Amino acid sequence: MNKPVNALRYPWDTPPAEGEAIEVAEGVLWMRLPLPMALDHVNVYALDDGDGWTIVDTGFDSRRTRAIWKTLFDGPLAGKPVTRVIVTHHHPDHMGLAGWFQQDMQAELWTTRTAWLFARMLQLDEQAVPRQETLEFYKSAGMDEEIFNQRKSERPFNFADVVAPMPLGFRRIKQDDTVRIGGRNWTVHIGNGHAPEHATFWSLDDNLVISGDQILPSISSNIGVYATEPEADPVADWLEACERLSQYATPDQIALGGHKLPFTGLPTRMRQLIDNHHGALKRLLMHLDTPKTAGECFPALFKRPIGHSEYGLALVEAIAHLNHLLHVGQVTRTRRTDGAWSWRRKV
Repeated sequence: MNKPVNALRYPWDTPPAEGEAIEVAEGVLWMRLPLPMALDHVNVYALDDGDGWTIVDTGFDSRRTRAIWKTLFDGPLAGKPVTRVIVTHHHPDHMGLAGWFQQDMQAELWTTRTAWLFARMLQLDEQAVPRQETLEFYKSAGMDEEIFNQRKSERPFNFADVVAPMPLGFRRIKQDDTVRIGGRNWTVHIGNGHAPEHATFWSLDDNLVISGDQILPSISSNIGVYATEPEADPVADWLEACERLSQYATPDQIALGGHKLPFTGLPTRMRQLIDNHHGALKRLLMHLDTPKTAGECFPALFKRPIGHSEYGLALVEAIAHLNHLLHVGQVTRTRRTDGAWSWRRKV
């Protein structure tokens, strides 16, 4: 059977090896850095500005990642300086070494205002054990008791563990900006849902799109709610952003994402990303024929077993979808005596 005209295709079926690069277009290098988690890599890009390189996203701050960057400087980057770092969003696998590039190489940091503020705030907020507000948030979600008892006394994930100190100062990028990178003009379009004010870049001169984690080919970006904003509705933000960005998508564009492989077929992928969450919301609504906590909603949302290593991301995604159903008036919730919210479909 022939594939649909707009099916996803992968121009490169093998990613670059550690310390190496693949040229995906003239003056645009794709590189990959390791991550110590199930999603074991992040893609980063270097664009040739003539007198130096612009780096897009940076990887975690670790000795291994810094060593790989030094190999890249001596190899594919040919000893030419990094003069600018663009970070698509605040998550640590993307922002982790921005401060290192700024301080050690005098590179200028370009990112959105929200990304910089979130990253710098979180980098400075180091915790030995979870805050009481976080524990209460876990309780309200109906977190598994064994996992809760483990997490309440252990050091939580800290940005400072994997994000280099960030000096004051950055250059803001925002919706509809036109920026010159790698001999091309790019329009900035802002996404949301996975991360607030996530920057994507759409080339005006050829068919390249730098999509970060806003648009990925074979996985859906995590959409979560946290104790910092427990009533948030990032699913609504995600759906709005996907619908809006869809109008700029064409079948021949090469999407350069933050994970997995570059791909074409962007209109199809945008529709898949939207439909994926509408489908999850429908399954969740059917699941709530009897009262459930967020921690009891995994089967409907994910359709696969969730292990301890995935539990935290699954929980915050479940809360995000429940919050959305609450905001659109399709569910109700009541507080149980143990502090957990119990959710149920409206009848």
